[in-house]
Formats: sequence, structure tokens, C-alpha cells
Amino acid sequence: MINAVELEPDGRQIGPGHPCFIAAEIGINHNGDMALARETIAAAAQCGADGVKFQNYNVNDFLSDRTLTYAYMNSGKQITESQYDMFKRCQLDAEQLSHLKECCESHGLVFFSTPTSQSTIDDLLRIRTHLLKNGSDFLTNNDLVAAMGRSQVPTILSVGMAMLSDVEQAVDCFRNAGGTKLILLHCTSSYPTPSADINLRRIPMLSAAFGCPVGFSDHSEGIAAAVGSVVLGACFVEKHFTLDRHLPGPDHWFSSDPAELKALVANVRTVEQALGTSAICSVDSESNARQEFRLSCVAKRDMEAGEMLTEDVIVFRRPGTGIPPKERNNLVGMQLKRKMVAGQVFQWECFKQ
Repeated sequence: MINAVELEPDGRQIGPGHPCFIAAEIGINHNGDMALARETIAAAAQCGADGVKFQNYNVNDFLSDRTLTYAYMNSGKQITESQYDMFKRCQLDAEQLSHLKECCESHGLVFFSTPTSQSTIDDLLRIRTHLLKNGSDFLTNNDLVAAMGRSQVPTILSVGMAMLSDVEQAVDCFRNAGGTKLILLHCTSSYPTPSADINLRRIPMLSAAFGCPVGFSDHSEGIAAAVGSVVLGACFVEKHFTLDRHLPGPDHWFSSDPAELKALVANVRTVEQALGTSAICSVDSESNARQEFRLSCVAKRDMEAGEMLTEDVIVFRRPGTGIPPKERNNLVGMQLKRKMVAGQVFQWECFKQ
């Protein structure tokens, strides 16, 4: 039995038996512009997202070599720039985080973020964040994972690039530090991810192996993989989100725009309903069909009262309102109480007992 993770203060549940939590990852798609960030939050809410994720890193926590570059696509052109400069311009301070959280909550969204150190975790704790996320690149940073465990805040560990042993070590580290509310997020750290590398079957495997809810961070193009992940048990879906794929920056070009995110939400909700129950039984919407489409035993020809039924006078025809075909052998030898015309449906009351 996998227990759901509860988020304060509204008691929202993430896990089996509850609606899939759909997160719009704005990440650094705000481009360091708070007005753009607020506009993107509002759009995510209009699309039906449940939460919005940012990144509140300190660039000095993970970059010191300023000669490192990053190449990405923008409006069909490849852009290469300094990693340090790229991340620095999108770095958020504690005051900005507080404003973004307030904006999210004003739109009914759960705010969460990816910190990179104890100090950036503390920035989130000071504004009373209700969810933390550890990025795939920091999965093997035991200090950060343990700090998240000690926080007692529900935490997502993203497992892109990981071997199973990496996931085991991170989960143990989190739990040994006192963390109890854990969600694993399957992903492939390739942008965009080719369909053959998505491996959605890892979702139920991770859930069974670690006894916790598992979601999917989707870096593929389109919405098919995200929607399909829900069929395999994903209780949390995260998708990069932008107002416009042509905006400058490294992540916009493969992110979902509002039209695509809205379609993703709608399709996930449809699939959740469609999953239904595993019980094999007729459902209410089939009640008319059972009568209209199924077959009954009917008279092949006109028959007289008192006549005995033989197998050759029984045929199967619609509607299914009479004796079903599986009872044919039981009808053979029974005597009619009244006349029957060709095509008339046999009922049990037609026969002498």
C-alpha cells in the first residue's frame, strides 16, 4: 500500500487514489523578469495546473568555471553562451521568491522550487513553502538531500541520469535524515527527450521498489508521454512551461505553451476518468446496449400452441430482451403455451412448466 503525500495547509494529497498533480515548471523561463514570471503564473492557472515550480539556486553553488558554455536553440538558431552568465541573470533572491509564492497562492496554485544548498532551502522554509524539489543534477548531493529530509517538508527527488544504486542511496539519505514525505520523479535528462528514451515503465518499478508515490518530469515534445505516464501510475506530472517558445533563453523552445499545457491537463483528466475500475461488470451507460445489441432466442417460423421446440426452430436475433442464446439447449423439448410468429422473442412465460 503506497501512502499519499499530504501538502499543508489545504491537505492536498499526492499519490494513488488522488487526482494527478500537474505542475508547470517555469524554472528559469521568467528570464529574470518578475513581470514575465507573474504573467506565466497566471497563464499556468488558466490552463488548469495545480502548481508552479521555480529554481532558487545560487549560481556559485554549482558553477565556478566561467569558461563553461551551454548551447541551445532559440527561434531555430543555435545559441551558445556562458553558463555562468545564463544562470546568473535568472537567479532569484529571497524577496523575489516570497513575491512569487504570494502570486501563486493568489491564483490557487502550489508554489515550489528547486534549491541548491542549505541556505537556499532556508530561503524557502522562511516563506513556508509546502513542497521542495531536488533536481536530477543534485541527486547525488547527499548534503542537500539530507537537509531536505531534516526539513520535514514534502520533497520530490528527481532521478534523471540515475542508476538504481543512485536512487537507493538518495532515498536512504533522505529517510535516514528523518524525511518521511517523499515523491520520486522519473525523468530523462535529455532536451527534448526522444520517445525511445522516455521509459515510462520505470514508473511502477520505482513505486514498487521504494514504496512511495512516483511521478514523471516530462522533457519530451508534445503531451503523449505525460498523458501515458498517468496510465502507468504517475501521480505527479511536471512539464516545462512558457508563454512563448520564441522567447530568449535555453528552455523556452522545448517547453509547453499555454495551448499545449491546457490540452495536457484536459487529456490527463480524461484518462484518469477512463482508467475507472478493474472490476469486470456492465456499467450504467451499457444498460440500453445490453438490450439493443445482444441476441435472444427467437422463433425461426410460425409455431402453434402446444408445439415442442426442436433445435432447428430456434435462431438468434436482436434484441436481447428475451432468453439468451446460452439457454438454447434448455429450450429444446419445451412446449409452447401459445402461438408464436416467426421472429418473435422467446420468454420463459411462453412455455408450459
